[in-house]
Amino acid sequence: MLFIDASVVVAILAGEDDAEVLMARLEREEGPFVISPIVRVEASLSLARRIATARKRVTATPEDIETASTLVEQFTTDLELTEIAITAEIGRKALAAAGRYGKLVNHPAKLNLGDCLAYACAQELGARLAFKGNDFVETDLGW
Repeated sequence: MLFIDASVVVAILAGEDDAEVLMARLEREEGPFVISPIVRVEASLSLARRIATARKRVTATPEDIETASTLVEQFTTDLELTEIAITAEIGRKALAAAGRYGKLVNHPAKLNLGDCLAYACAQELGARLAFKGNDFVETDLGW
């Protein structure tokens, strides 16, 4: 089982330099693949910001958010992602992750809110965590 962080979704959908490598890596995985509503929102908002920037706008429009949301939805459909609900237990695990790996405690991982929730979801599922960047490298989860 692999929990997919928003950083991977955004990198692939935005066509970042490593998008093909990340997609190929996902294709080699057995699955199942899982995300959360937080990942869906975080990825959609990040993509909407990029759409606005590409259109030389300072702020995103509701249409940009809708376009981004549609892209994320199609991604979840194409990869047959399952969405996990954010429970009270996941909230507790996210707080524990913040206390262990968060920016607030100046840990090298410097996990933010979305990162802590992704970490907690993966931990709750006993899943590995697909991510881009160096933040999760400093934790005990990864792919």
